[in-house]
Amino acid sequence: MGPSRTTRIALYVYGIAIIAFLYLPLVSVTFASISKARYLSFPIRRYSTGWFTDALASREVHMLAITSLKIAVIVTILSVIIAFFGALAFARYQWRYRSLFQKLVLLPIFFPQTVLGLALLMWFNSLGIIPSWKTAIVAHLVWIAPIATLIVAIRAYSFDPALEEAARDMGATTTVVLREITLPLLMPGLVAAGLFAFLLSWGNFPLSLFTTGADSTLPEWLYAKMVSGYSPLVPTLGILSVIASFLLVLVAITGFWLYRALRPQN
Repeated sequence: MGPSRTTRIALYVYGIAIIAFLYLPLVSVTFASISKARYLSFPIRRYSTGWFTDALASREVHMLAITSLKIAVIVTILSVIIAFFGALAFARYQWRYRSLFQKLVLLPIFFPQTVLGLALLMWFNSLGIIPSWKTAIVAHLVWIAPIATLIVAIRAYSFDPALEEAARDMGATTTVVLREITLPLLMPGLVAAGLFAFLLSWGNFPLSLFTTGADSTLPEWLYAKMVSGYSPLVPTLGILSVIASFLLVLVAITGFWLYRALRPQN
């Protein structure tokens, strides 16, 4: 016996209310980006897409986007590599200090990012390292690599070790087992970890604030403009950033789907 009509309606209303609660701020930012007025007010009297043109033509925005992109791409690549080997040690193999390793790997996730950023800034200063976008990569890695490791480890826990053992019994070398068995089985986790790593690094503000030094990322610039010198360019850049993130996720899902679809033909 299924739920009653009243229960179904209540569930639909609850679902819509939750979605509205999550996405309503984004709708407000969208309206602010297409309003010609400096500050958002309802009803909107004049609409304009000029802020998008200004954002795309701005050299300052280009430099900020390039800095954020460099950090996010490098953090993503390094996080996936660390997560791959870390997840195998975390979930795949039994060894003496595995339990301690699991706790230490996950510990940075629970540190407040502001405290972690301040600690890393003091550490860089004690070593005589001048903070820049390169030190921000280290800061992002300390916080994001454990998250990526956890995502891949979840996939590794469902890994059947008998598949690798069967391949070795048939004469496959370690390299062949890694390429033909381990990597394909962990690929969904690696793709998910890469997406999370990129998006978390791209939108990170607390760690970047402490560790980029004279360089600046998009989230830092958005915050600085919100504090002083606000213009509709701020919500416009926010919306462009959200659109870019959505397209990235769409491309990754499509690419993974094509990989799964074409792989049996190879």
